[in-house]
Amino acid sequence: MLHNPTLDGSPFYWKGGTVGIELIHGFSATTAEVRPLATALHETGYTIAGPLLPGHYSEPQELNRVRWQDWVDAVEKAYQELAGQCKTVIVGGESTGALLSMYLAIQHPEIAAILLYAPALKLNLSPINALLIHLLAPFIPWLPKENMDSNELWQGYPVNPLKGAIQLLKLQKEVYPLLSRIKQPVLIVQGKLDTTVHAETPEIIYDQVGSAIKEKFWLEQSAHCVILDREFPQVVALTQQFLNRILDKN
Repeated sequence: MLHNPTLDGSPFYWKGGTVGIELIHGFSATTAEVRPLATALHETGYTIAGPLLPGHYSEPQELNRVRWQDWVDAVEKAYQELAGQCKTVIVGGESTGALLSMYLAIQHPEIAAILLYAPALKLNLSPINALLIHLLAPFIPWLPKENMDSNELWQGYPVNPLKGAIQLLKLQKEVYPLLSRIKQPVLIVQGKLDTTVHAETPEIIYDQVGSAIKEKFWLEQSAHCVILDREFPQVVALTQQFLNRILDKN
């Protein structure tokens, strides 16, 4: 049960220079989601790690068997590998991957910067629907996604595993009260057509993080998977410009 099953969704580690970037995919997706951005950054000399979150690139029921701490363990392992090889490490991700990036940055103040693409800190999910997820999860393994992205570059489950979704909600509650502890430079990129992440999310993060350097960009023609959408070249340019500024490149 994978959308676009022929894509490569396995974990990867591409050696480059002394600056390492960890790119983390989102909930129900695979590393295929971050590969185009990873490729663009690797071509400019960065070492890139793309960990695979437990429960993904398999069967939807596997995502119902993991805890958010299992995701943290996976991204922590990838971070430690990068930190052992690179002088500087930057973390980033799409959606839940961005949420995990914030969690990592809170745990590791030595991380140099954070790249947040459609960060899933707050979803377009009413309290009633959140309650329904908790009530249905013991009896219904998953619900079909209402709008499957037709993007040929996205790979993942065409359903939302409910117990897995509860773990995402728990991770949000872990990160939200700790935003002020984030001091690293932060890049936020959000699509205006995103119906998954609440429109207030970029402002919440921008206002509450303790970062002296923080940049926020809205892309007019992009939906939730902003790193695979039609404005991908702009995402790459914004990312590279941000990295050049915080790394003092000329």
